[in-house]
Amino acid sequence: MQAVILAAGEGTRIRPLSEEVAKPMLPVAGEPLAARVADVAVAAGVDELVFIVGYRAEGVRAHFGDRYRGVPVHYAEQADQRGTADAVLAAREYLDGPFLVLNGDNRYDLESVADLVDRGPSVGVHQVADPTNYGVVRVDDGVVTDIVEKPDDPPTDLANTGAYHFPADAAEMLEVPESERGEHELTDVLASIAETHTVRPVRLDRWMDVGRPWELLEATERQLAEATRRVRGEVHRDADLRGTVVVEAGATIEAGVVIEGPALVQSGATVGPNAYVRGATVVGPDATVGHGCEVKNSVLLAGASVSHLSYVGDSVLGRDVNFGAGTQVANLRHDGADVRLTVKGERVSTGRRKFGVVAGHGAKTGVNTSLDPGVTLSVGATTAAGETVSRDR
Repeated sequence: MQAVILAAGEGTRIRPLSEEVAKPMLPVAGEPLAARVADVAVAAGVDELVFIVGYRAEGVRAHFGDRYRGVPVHYAEQADQRGTADAVLAAREYLDGPFLVLNGDNRYDLESVADLVDRGPSVGVHQVADPTNYGVVRVDDGVVTDIVEKPDDPPTDLANTGAYHFPADAAEMLEVPESERGEHELTDVLASIAETHTVRPVRLDRWMDVGRPWELLEATERQLAEATRRVRGEVHRDADLRGTVVVEAGATIEAGVVIEGPALVQSGATVGPNAYVRGATVVGPDATVGHGCEVKNSVLLAGASVSHLSYVGDSVLGRDVNFGAGTQVANLRHDGADVRLTVKGERVSTGRRKFGVVAGHGAKTGVNTSLDPGVTLSVGATTAAGETVSRDR
């Protein structure tokens, strides 16, 4: 069976992290989102992968090549991002028989995808507390009867997970009219299929849509919860590694360091003397945690640096970010309310009582900068020494 993986999206909701990299290629515990989707698909029995590419396509091609996990890989370019049906239509020349469609920026568990492979035609569903952010699926007597795109008054709490098993004849049904949202939707393709096939729901228990910065943090927490302890790098005899800690070959842990897992320190990274790393933290490739720093439940992407005597909590730092000495990140509001973050120009709740900052690639803070909860630093943004930053920049 083939799997079409949608990896063309720019990811406007997760900016500034998606600038210069396609959202499905953002790493979760050292592995791009799309790579985990591909891994699960292959483990579930898929024997051919087709990636839909567009924005920053070169990163996808470079990572997966022409074979991945032993199976052939093809690429189809989505020139105009006018909906999911258009995306799969770009892959039609490669389709031969039943096929899966999976979102490259979602998290799927192996058991559920294996169930999807075995039960076609079908659509993956997941029960959610607030269905207003999703397309929802109506099911009657075990049969999918309708899919409604982001309704104001959802008729059900079963979210459409963007995971489909289509029959072979679906390849000829991909050219559909524009929806009310001005897009060509796979849900309309599914509606056409339902006229001649019985479409079943497949419940995905551990599904997650990674669309906004704090969801990247949550995905990392979930991934590290599945890790097993492994120490391959250079660890000073006076360092203290507690619990599930992964130190890759080429990483360096200096004297006096305490790391409380789950945590991942990737190749080329350095954790300096007397630093304290805890929570579900990733210190990415060639990243640095300086002397006397505390980093808690955060993600440092490749080349990011947190200089000495700094605190970073519940935050995501992009590539080559540099936090000057004494930079302090606040991650808790005085009123105890959930921290809010700017997404596509609007302040929205992260749903998290503790959340720090999002720093775009190459952002830099001056020494002794203080950053308020929910601040976003854009790509290349800077702060002055001793500055308190309470608004995005």
